[in-house]
Amino acid sequence: MDLITAVEEEQLREDLAEIRPGDTVRVYIRIVEGDRERTQVFQGTVMRLRKGGTRANFTVRRIAAHGVGVERTFPLHSPRIEKIEVLRHGHTRRAQLYFLRSRRGKAARLREKRI
Repeated sequence: MDLITAVEEEQLREDLAEIRPGDTVRVYIRIVEGDRERTQVFQGTVMRLRKGGTRANFTVRRIAAHGVGVERTFPLHSPRIEKIEVLRHGHTRRAQLYFLRSRRGKAARLREKRI
């Protein structure tokens, strides 16, 4: 086995929830401020999921104060991520939900997937 591949496989995390585009998730991130460390929560809709081993990442969009949309991209296997909670699964037929950027209010909702 290739040495680089072996090192990358050691870095992969198995404890994270299975997420897909359209899911509403709550991401718990460790934030370091000086010598203190705290946990910050970012809750929103998964807009895209990029695979690729240790380089995998996902983008979450939430609506902040005054209706301003905020997107944040997280490395999936980062040690800074404490946990990912999946609150609901959204039904979508696309892999990247960029069309949500142009929608406001109730039009930006996704139908819930019945399991």
